Amino acid sequence: MTASETLKDLGEMLLAGRIEVVDCTGLLGPQTPLLKLPPELAVDTPPVEIHRISEYDDNGPFWAWNWLKLGEHSGTHFDAPHHWITGREFPDGYTDTLDVQRVVAPVNVIDCSKEAAADPDFLLTAEHVKAWEAEHGPIGAGEWVVLRSDWDKRAGDEAAFLNADETGPHSPGPTLDCLEYLIARGIVGWGSQCIGTDAGQAAGMSPPFPAHNMLHKNNMFGLASLANLDRLPPKGAILIAAPLKIAHGTGSPIRALALVPRG
Repeated sequence: MTASETLKDLGEMLLAGRIEVVDCTGLLGPQTPLLKLPPELAVDTPPVEIHRISEYDDNGPFWAWNWLKLGEHSGTHFDAPHHWITGREFPDGYTDTLDVQRVVAPVNVIDCSKEAAADPDFLLTAEHVKAWEAEHGPIGAGEWVVLRSDWDKRAGDEAAFLNADETGPHSPGPTLDCLEYLIARGIVGWGSQCIGTDAGQAAGMSPPFPAHNMLHKNNMFGLASLANLDRLPPKGAILIAAPLKIAHGTGSPIRALALVPRG
């Protein structure tokens, strides 16, 4: 079968409803949970603001539109390599220079929702990934890997979503050896349903924030605050995670979409 025939079949399957488009994106608005930086820093990401320009009124009799105020890493978002100091040297490490061929790829969904419910500080290790591969098949080069924790069920309550106390935030994420294993597999990027790609307690790991540190050091991408991963199979879906083409952007809110075979 030629590539043209494959695309034709894909189009027909989409139109016939044999492939479902699953929205893996959380709602972006003033109530969207946002990462809180340490108070000793002078700046932080501002809350999302939506300001009306006109809605069929004196400011625009035939049109409705808004202007927005938001951070690059607000809501369901994409981390480009330049977001972290380890990825700063890549000329294609910005949202306007990255290879968009890479952001549409098969996705491996590792379900740790039960573990995360039992322990919000659950850490995914290389051994966990290898056990998952033994059951579902190997993770291939150029593919996405995402951690299903069902953390998106907390998104309506920022305090529950951030889950912080005097010791810091508590949310699941990967260990250093997990990331080293996935990087050796040649993945395109790693995604999480939590506020960031790292575990909540990752500041105390070595190196600190290993997902950010290792992914971007290897010119790989991160996805955070994903939603509805419970509607994806472990394997067999395609994830589309394209950032806005922001000039020298370090990241971007995205509309993450998964193509999932029905049945």
